[in-house]
Amino acid sequence: MTDTTPPAPRYRSIFRPDLFAGEVALVTGGGTGIGRCIAHELASLGATVVVVGRREEPLAATVAEIADAGGRAEAVTLNIRDEDDVDRVVAELVARHGRLDHLVNNAGGQFASPAALIKPKGWRAVIDTNLNGTWLVTQACFKHAFSKRGGAIVSIVADMWNGFPGMAHTGAARAAVVNLTMSLAVEWAAAGVRVNAVAPGFILSSGLKSYPPAVAKMAHRLFVSNPAARPGTEAEVSAAVAFLLSPAAAFITGETLKVDGAASLHKAPLLPLPRHSKLPGWDGFHLEADLPEIFADLAPKKSE
Repeated sequence: MTDTTPPAPRYRSIFRPDLFAGEVALVTGGGTGIGRCIAHELASLGATVVVVGRREEPLAATVAEIADAGGRAEAVTLNIRDEDDVDRVVAELVARHGRLDHLVNNAGGQFASPAALIKPKGWRAVIDTNLNGTWLVTQACFKHAFSKRGGAIVSIVADMWNGFPGMAHTGAARAAVVNLTMSLAVEWAAAGVRVNAVAPGFILSSGLKSYPPAVAKMAHRLFVSNPAARPGTEAEVSAAVAFLLSPAAAFITGETLKVDGAASLHKAPLLPLPRHSKLPGWDGFHLEADLPEIFADLAPKKSE
């Protein structure tokens, strides 16, 4: 009797399925949002993905989703701001798998606030996560793995090229990670390590659920104020990460790839932009983001 059960949905990557076969990738903040999407894509391409973060529940959920789709993943709780914890987790990971090939520094956090109202504690918390945490994980991966057999690193930063009014703390931290990316690309090239970054613009992601209604309403308006006339998808950010980790980017290091629909190039007061749909989005993620209703009209139509 023929089995007519439809196959379980899987991540629809633009890349060949065995691109990272036999390799191990570490994704920080891999339980939610863009990090979850990156974990799915790398697993769909054959990598064993280790997702780390502070909360066990979303990490376990991501691992279960990847397993259901036929991929390999594991979860480890980790506070990337804790130097000893980071060193221990990375050392154990390398010992357990015998290798580490890729690092995606995706974990981060910030909150909206005028600069004058940011308290020292809040400033330190954002810098400690977005900059210091990124550095601690990156250095530990170099120490325990990449210094011996090379590897590829991609850090997720932000569109802060014209400053970051309203979130000065994260703008400062992300700009520092871009500079760190350039420095490490030079220092670690002789060890066979490539270091790049991806700077997303406005992206339809699960993080939108944390926006207060007034902020969400403003974001809905801003999300189409770029030459592409739409926000990006998690899958589009993930595809940029996969490319930079792949052999196709073997001669690319020290660079930051903007995934922002040219928003960082647009000067709104000089050139009003028309609404259009000439640059449609790519959404290969079979588990699309659970978006607030206000953003539903901005999501791309599901890929056929």
